[in-house]
Amino acid sequence: MESKVATKPPHQVVIIGGGFGGLYTAKALNSKDINVTLIDKRNFHLFQPLLYQVATGTLSPADISSPLRSILSKSKNTKVLLGEVTDIDPETGNVVMRGEKIPYDSLVIATGAKHSYFGKDEWEEFAPGLKTVEDAIEMRRRIFTAFEAAEQETDEDKRRALLTFVIVGGGPTGVELAGAIAELAYSILKEDFRNIDTSETQVLLLEGLDRVLPPFAPELSVKAQESLENLGVTVVTKTLVTGIEGDIVTIKQGEEIKQFAAKTVLWAAGVKASPLGKLIAEKTSAECDRAGRVIVEPDLSVKGYPNIYVIGDLAHFAHQTGKPLPGVAPVAMQEGEYVAKSIKQQIKGNTTAPFNYVDKGSLAVIGQHSAVVDLGFIKLTGFIAWLFWLLVHIYYLVEFDNKLVVMIQWVWNYFTRNRGARLITGKDLTAPVEVNSQGDYYPSVNDKKTVNA
Repeated sequence: MESKVATKPPHQVVIIGGGFGGLYTAKALNSKDINVTLIDKRNFHLFQPLLYQVATGTLSPADISSPLRSILSKSKNTKVLLGEVTDIDPETGNVVMRGEKIPYDSLVIATGAKHSYFGKDEWEEFAPGLKTVEDAIEMRRRIFTAFEAAEQETDEDKRRALLTFVIVGGGPTGVELAGAIAELAYSILKEDFRNIDTSETQVLLLEGLDRVLPPFAPELSVKAQESLENLGVTVVTKTLVTGIEGDIVTIKQGEEIKQFAAKTVLWAAGVKASPLGKLIAEKTSAECDRAGRVIVEPDLSVKGYPNIYVIGDLAHFAHQTGKPLPGVAPVAMQEGEYVAKSIKQQIKGNTTAPFNYVDKGSLAVIGQHSAVVDLGFIKLTGFIAWLFWLLVHIYYLVEFDNKLVVMIQWVWNYFTRNRGARLITGKDLTAPVEVNSQGDYYPSVNDKKTVNA
């Protein structure tokens, strides 16, 4: 008589979120002993670092997006579900999507973050952030509609408001947006209009601290600011935005309050965690920080629940340096790969050493020929840094066709100075502009001045 050996069922892993953290976790769990279910509200992975190029007409959304099913097609143990998780039950080991319970042995939550208005959510109507494809398309619509409306505007004050672009936040996203809009106004669009001189555009970059790119080394911040000013951006530091209403922006510099009119205000000043962070805190003994991020254990698990992991922008991991890790793609990638390794070791009954992030450097692009790169052992600026930035972003694009399309598009733009994705879609923004005639205007960007408190 043949003896029957019990076969252990595959370990069930549920991953919520198909961003860098969730995707890298799923790819690293390609094992016959593990069944992976990846759940996302979108059917595609988005390369967020290049969203600003969609917002300014350099690339199309499809150039920086890849279908999740296509990316994971060779991972036969992985299935992708399109939907939104509305509840989590850590006691029974289930997540709930559209009322259906999906069981898990290990749960990985990587739902990221969105932009934060620091308690002033009503500003979102006037100053969109940049986290999704829809955000980028909305920014693109506002930017190019402003130029189109200025072409038809005869009132000087209203035209000046239409040609004033304000970017709130001097981090990498703000710097990249400001540089790209300046290139549009002073180079790419200068021959396209007949009634306006696009070189009269004002691009204002507002930063609350005393320098742009605060996470970077001070000398790189100085170089970045110089590059922005050379492009024509007016850098406004030590400045807080205290009001955004219609076309009027109110700022505070020291004790002085100023107002000025700007039709286009773009937000790049802060982030807050996705709502699942709060849900996890309610369901477990975990705590959240002020931004809504879940404070995780050294192995990225939730306190009291070693089979639940939180990674990426949703995680507050401060065990390494005493400060939370930055919300950048390399952090999420490394955390995803670590969690996958940890789950595999747990299945074998082994433990894993605490997570240790290896900082491979920071980089930000300022314009077509300028960037700043901090690799720790070396700091690069200018054209060499720009080439390095190009190579890194091409390398990390997920699918080969994306790499090829983006590379060809960049080469074409470099030689032709043209941006073919300058499409205006969505609702009309050409309604008359209301301008506060008493508003204070900053000096022309052509003066290349820096405004401080």
